[in-house]
Amino acid sequence: MSSSTVAGADTPTPSKTQSKRRRSHADLTSRFEAYNRLQGAAVAFGETLPIPEIVAVGGQSDGKSSLLEALLGFRFNVREVEMGTRRPLILQMVHDASALEPRCRFQEEDSEEYGSPVVLSSAIADIIKSRTEALLKKTKTAVSPKPIVMRAEYAHCPNLTIIDTPGFVLKAKKGEPDNTPDEILSMVKSLASPPHRILLFLQQSSVEWCSSLWLDSIREIDPTFRRTVIVVSKFDNRLKEFSDRWEVDRYLSASGYLGDNTHPFFVALPKDRGNVSNDEFRRQISQVDSEVLHHLQEGVKGGFDEEKFKSYIGFGRLRDYLESELQKKYKEAAPATLALLEQRCSELTSELARMDSKIQATSDVSHLRKSAMLHAASISNHVGALIDGAADPSPELWGKTTVEERSRSGIGVWPGVTADVNPPNATLRLYGGAAFERVMHEFRCAAYSIECPSVSREKVANILLAHAGRGGGRGITEAAAEIARAAAKSWLAPLLDTACDRLSFVLGSLFDLALERNCSHDSECGIKGDDMDGYVGFHAALRCAYNRFIGDLAKKCKQLVRHHLDSVTSPYSQVCYFNDFQPCSGPNALSYSKVLELSDTSSASRDVRRDQENIPPEKNAQETTPGKTGETRDVLRESHITIPETPSPDQPGDAAFGVVKKEPGICNDMGPRKRASRMGGNSKNSDNVRLQNGVILFGNGERSGSPYSDICVSAAQHFARIRGVLVERGVTSTLNSGFLTPCIL
Repeated sequence: MSSSTVAGADTPTPSKTQSKRRRSHADLTSRFEAYNRLQGAAVAFGETLPIPEIVAVGGQSDGKSSLLEALLGFRFNVREVEMGTRRPLILQMVHDASALEPRCRFQEEDSEEYGSPVVLSSAIADIIKSRTEALLKKTKTAVSPKPIVMRAEYAHCPNLTIIDTPGFVLKAKKGEPDNTPDEILSMVKSLASPPHRILLFLQQSSVEWCSSLWLDSIREIDPTFRRTVIVVSKFDNRLKEFSDRWEVDRYLSASGYLGDNTHPFFVALPKDRGNVSNDEFRRQISQVDSEVLHHLQEGVKGGFDEEKFKSYIGFGRLRDYLESELQKKYKEAAPATLALLEQRCSELTSELARMDSKIQATSDVSHLRKSAMLHAASISNHVGALIDGAADPSPELWGKTTVEERSRSGIGVWPGVTADVNPPNATLRLYGGAAFERVMHEFRCAAYSIECPSVSREKVANILLAHAGRGGGRGITEAAAEIARAAAKSWLAPLLDTACDRLSFVLGSLFDLALERNCSHDSECGIKGDDMDGYVGFHAALRCAYNRFIGDLAKKCKQLVRHHLDSVTSPYSQVCYFNDFQPCSGPNALSYSKVLELSDTSSASRDVRRDQENIPPEKNAQETTPGKTGETRDVLRESHITIPETPSPDQPGDAAFGVVKKEPGICNDMGPRKRASRMGGNSKNSDNVRLQNGVILFGNGERSGSPYSDICVSAAQHFARIRGVLVERGVTSTLNSGFLTPCIL
């Protein structure tokens, strides 16, 4: 082989060089197009992919809008709507040699599809404005991080993608919230923080480096400016200040402010905003670049250091650098991006396979029924475990204090209770059986906080005087008992309903805890099969069934406790006449005489006596039966009115007023209506009813020993006895058995 042949083999021909360049350009274009598609899909589906992107940041009026128009190669009056000031705009610039006129399309909101091309360039600004206003009105905010995606295909634009961000402002515009500047700064930092993004920071040439308002904010995002491209805009405004070479070189180096390895670009763009053609607009951009360079070379004494700074002066230099830098980042990120996409595809394939198996399993009805029954049984078992005292999941996260229970249930107060009801352990976060017991004790505290309300003199008079003329009237004891029964019905009934509602809330909250507990236990045991996660309708039906079950329990318990209330307040009940009542005891009774207080009581602000003001009386407390004092211990003694034998002017004789003197032990038979009077009898308190001219008098209610005050005291004692019997003997055991037994079985 001759040397010429060898030399010819080593030397590339022009056709080979051109072919290689075409392949390289095709590779760059295809890579850029692939990243653009990934970017659009990521925006549409809310995904986060480490795609190299350029983020344009800077203050308002620093020239970002003009720079974007220059990169696109055509104008569309973007500054008239202050594009990007309230919502980011992703500009996907695609170099297409066949697109002699710009072809712009907007990506549909919440979709990866692009709309039809926008014919008029002036319509682009209107679309940006309308979309921004519509989203801000919908979200009721001044700014939004959700971007607008616009794709521009043009023969005179580079392959470049830039995210235009809202410009930094010092003060909100009229009609905007005062915190708008802070929201813009926070949003821009969030967009610029990902390490795969390149920052394009613009600042006017009239601003000195030492007094830059936003340079410190950029330094917070990128302290060393390793991924920041700094652009000094409106550079032509500064040229007239330079006269000597050292002044130009010192300014261009930005020595002492940006570091030795950071070189800003200096750009000037046409100021003419008139209606010019796209070709004229691009010609003006090139002309301004030439004029700036010519001024530095000829208008400054000694020129400037061209070897060091010439590659950073002019818009053309900046555009070439951004395009090459983005392509370089695309190439570097390709392996990591491909690996991430393969991982996502693998995850989606596994998820699709799992869902496909579930769909196929739906045809096996018996299998579905078995899985549903097992799941429901598991939830039921976990509910029972929580009632029995299970302490997982964490009570600190899932439990509630008494105040939180009241707030979440919507039952903030106990009806008729004006005192502060603070049961023991009120500040601890409890759930399940512990929370149930705390509500039970809170109910007891609330019940014992209610006293018999005061009764008007007219009401007492109506009760006594209505029977005075019939012989053997009811007397003070019977009047007090009737008043106490009426008060118990009106005041204790709402309290019982509230207790049932609070308890049903505690039990209703266990469903979510049971679900969490079930998932946790399945994860610990490695159980993955037969799960019911994807069956939304089943879970909704199961939750509705549980809520309906708890609601039915609450309704039945309300009926049962109302029955107990009706029993103890019946005229035939012996509650008001037994003096040997003691609170119930036994294995099924709730002992509240000694309550475990587990909350932190070390605070000096807690008053022990105040905390115990609502605690029920001790079981061994001595109770005095109203109307059964030491002087009137004989319960079955018949009441009678003693008539003075010698009538006085204040007390006329029997004949005048028809008062019949009765022998001891003889009582007029008044039928069933007087049954309670005979059973309870009238104590000597009835003897204290004063007669004047044969008429029962009540005198001054404030005088001690008057019939009215005796009735009020006796009614209060009767009320306390009814309340004690109801709470201790009936309600507590009924609520426990009515609520808990069906939940555990």
